[in-house]
This record gives sequence, C-alpha cells and structure tokens, in this order.
Amino acid sequence: MRPAFRIGPTSRVATAGSCFAQHIARTLKKNGFAYFVTEERPHFPFSQDQNYGTFSARFGNIYTIRQLLQLYQRAYGLFDPKDFVWQRSDGRFVDPFRPRVQDAGFAHADEVVAEREVHLEAVRRMFEECDVFIFTLGLTEGWVAPDGAVVPLAPGVVTKMEDTTPYRFHHFSVAEMDTDLCAFITSLRRINPACRIILTVSPVALIATYEDQHVLTATTYSKSALRVVAEQAVRKFEDVVYFPSYEIITGPHARGTFFEDDLREVCDQGVAHVMSIFMKHYLDREEEVNTKSEHVSRTSVDVVVPALVDQASLINEIQNIICDEEAIEGGHD
Repeated sequence: MRPAFRIGPTSRVATAGSCFAQHIARTLKKNGFAYFVTEERPHFPFSQDQNYGTFSARFGNIYTIRQLLQLYQRAYGLFDPKDFVWQRSDGRFVDPFRPRVQDAGFAHADEVVAEREVHLEAVRRMFEECDVFIFTLGLTEGWVAPDGAVVPLAPGVVTKMEDTTPYRFHHFSVAEMDTDLCAFITSLRRINPACRIILTVSPVALIATYEDQHVLTATTYSKSALRVVAEQAVRKFEDVVYFPSYEIITGPHARGTFFEDDLREVCDQGVAHVMSIFMKHYLDREEEVNTKSEHVSRTSVDVVVPALVDQASLINEIQNIICDEEAIEGGHD
C-alpha cells in the first residue's frame, strides 16, 4: 500500500469504534507512539478504575456510525437525548450510551450525570486536539429511542425493560451510514481541520442478529455495507484513508487460520499479523511523511517491523478486550 500519510511518534492518535479498535490502541502504546488519551483516571470517588485508556476517552464500544455522530453532537450540546440513565435489575444505574464501562454501575442517577459531563469534556478535547483519528466500523444493526438516540446494546440486555423508553430495532442502510459518516467528518473538520482519519472495518463477525435470518447472512451484508461506506468516504474526503484489517483476516489467502475455534473472534496471531502490517505501512519512528509530496523512507520500517514480528510478546499483551456484544449471551430477555 501507499498510504496518503504516515504517523510519526509524536502524532496524537485517537481511536474509537468496535472491539477490534482496541488492538490498534495497544499496538501504538506498546511501540512508543503517542496514543492520545484524554480520560486517563477516575474523576470521582464513585468512579471505578476500569476502562480508562481502552479508547482515547471512556466511551466504550461505538458500533455504529450513528453512535459516533451522536457522540460528537452530545459532546457539543447539539443533541440532548431524553433517556439519560438506565437502572439495572440490581438497582444500580448506568449510562445508556456506555452501559458497560463500569461493572459496578452507579449508586445514584446523579452520579451517572456527573460522570457524563466529565466524560464529554474529555471527548471534546480528543476531537479538537488529535492529529489522527482511527475509527473501526463494526455494525449496521442498532437500537433507537423515539427521539432518535442510538445505544450500543438493546436495553433489555443490561436493564429492567419496564423502566426504559421503548426502543426499536433499526438496520442502517448504506445511504444512512454514508450521510452520517460524511456529517461526522465534516463536523470534525470544522473544529480540527488538520485531523487525518483512518477507517477500518472490524473482521469480527456478528454474535447474533435481531432479523429473521442466519447470522452468517447478516454478517456478510453488514460487513459489505460498512466496507462500501468506508470506500465512499475515502473517495469524497482528502486525508481519509482505509486500512484493510477486514480483508487481511477474512481473505481467502488466510484460509480461515486467523479465527478462533468459534469462527468469530480473531485469534492472537491474526491480530498480531494485522498490526504488523499496520505498523509497516502507517507508522514511522523518525518523522511524519506525506507520501503525496515526499519519498517514503523504509529505514524506520526496517526497525519497526522486526520488533513486532516477535509475536509472542505482543500476544501476551492482547487480552481483556471489551466487547459489549458478548453481554447478549448472558443478558435479560
């Protein structure tokens, strides 16, 4: 590949998206690059020290493009959802837009609100100060409240359904996702014109589908639609590029060897392989290089890649990946 830009060690790189995006964050941190984290530690006594640094801010998984757009809108006061807190069956409270960032939940609804204000301040700083924003597109299926608010999980998975707003299932079309992604990129560029964007599609298959079809069929459609949307954004916007993590894992050349026994999760070796290719093509230890105007030196690549090819050490770091979808298997009816 000949990427439009490369990432230097001082570039502030922010990440968001589905479960697979967390691997990119860990790779950047492990290899001494400036992974940009704006929400690093608990702000309140009731805040559990959990999921700080998993993403650039403590927002948990962002599976759909609509979620990402609404995160931006909520951070800047452009959208104020009516459903601001959920109560779990154990009586504890959670944030509907990041329901699993804190296992213990919160004792009071006011704590959720206070935590959210600090969180959204960190989100604003992330958007305004990052040099590179990496977003992993994960799902096309989502749950929507009457006011249009989109959440990462069906409410009944983590809450008492009778206490929540009636949500409806929605399957986002290519046209809807294209509109949402264009709106997000345009909005981000207003506050951070120099920000460059890397899009990728998660190779992790759906754990379930709400529609009346086999999950394999649903996965094939979902990933295909997301891939189309990513490509359309790359063709429309300058300094928006696509990294083929999905193709690297699922292509016929891989012969299925990069999946775990469940044929859904990506195995450690697959993650390590994707990350080694990402580093080879996008990371430069010496300086940032714009390939549109300068020759890309391979000197730094020769240093970076062998360090990552020692996959044993990387594999030891790949653990405890947060995946909200897995809550479906143990959630409520």
